[in-house]
Amino acid sequence: MAQISRLYTAVLYLMAFIAGAMLLWLMVSVVVSVLMRNLGLQPFAWLFTSSEYALLYMTMLGAPWLVREKGHVHIELVTSALPPKAQDIVSRLVAAGCVLVSLILAWKGLELVMTNIERNDYDVRAYYFPRWILTISFPISFTLMAVEFARFVFGEERMHSGEAGIHE
Repeated sequence: MAQISRLYTAVLYLMAFIAGAMLLWLMVSVVVSVLMRNLGLQPFAWLFTSSEYALLYMTMLGAPWLVREKGHVHIELVTSALPPKAQDIVSRLVAAGCVLVSLILAWKGLELVMTNIERNDYDVRAYYFPRWILTISFPISFTLMAVEFARFVFGEERMHSGEAGIHE
């Protein structure tokens, strides 16, 4: 079980690393595009398209890691006013709701991928790109987010700190 946990964590951090690389690519592609426009050149079509794809992948690949690190924005004004036992219950209920929503989105994402494959859908812009390669990120990422939120439901750690304000 420890090996599976280490492998899962490695996959999560690899996805986060790839998301970070996508962010770097976005910076480079925007700078190159602006420079080309300022020089009177037409930016490459694939430059814009790859940036759009990077936005999707960066978001989807980084989200499960962000859940693990409690990096998503949430307001703790209500939970900070509750007694510790109530904070624990509310935090676990919110995390359970997040599990449910993530699983629904993973299921709908899988349906979308299957539809893309059945219809042989392509994203046609700078080049033909099978659409399922884009949408496969939905079921993968939302499933991993469900797992991460479930850690806050069933684990010792809570999703909310119970402290209002900014904490680092």
